[in-house]
Order: sequence, then C-alpha cells, then structure tokens
Amino acid sequence: MKGKENIKLKNLRVENGFTYQDMADKLKICKAYYWQIEHNNRRVTYQMAKEIAVMFHLKPDDIFYDETN
Repeated sequence: MKGKENIKLKNLRVENGFTYQDMADKLKICKAYYWQIEHNNRRVTYQMAKEIAVMFHLKPDDIFYDETN
C-alpha cells in the first residue's frame, strides 16, 4: 500500500481541523514524518497507531486496517 494515501486518517485529521503540523506536534515527530505516515510512505509503529487512535477516540484498526486488502 506504499504511496497510497490513508484516506481514513486524512479525513479524520481534516474533519477535526488538524494540520499536518498539528498532528506532528501531538506525536512529537516532524511534519514530514507525519506526512509520510498519512501517505503510506513510512510504516507507523503500533505505539504511534495507538496514540493517533486515542486522539480520535478510535481503535488503531479503525484507522489503519484496510478491509479491501
């Protein structure tokens, strides 16, 4: 799935009014690293997936598991 944008994650970020920089700041990473996660150019660790899911009151699978694969 490399290079294919994570639409679920993007939609959650946008719907909640967060920028790439906001997300990066919350996760204590640089903006480019977060952008790579959202665009599936970098793998997300389970710990980071949990942190992202908590921000949106979801489970990691709700955001990062693609049922079409």
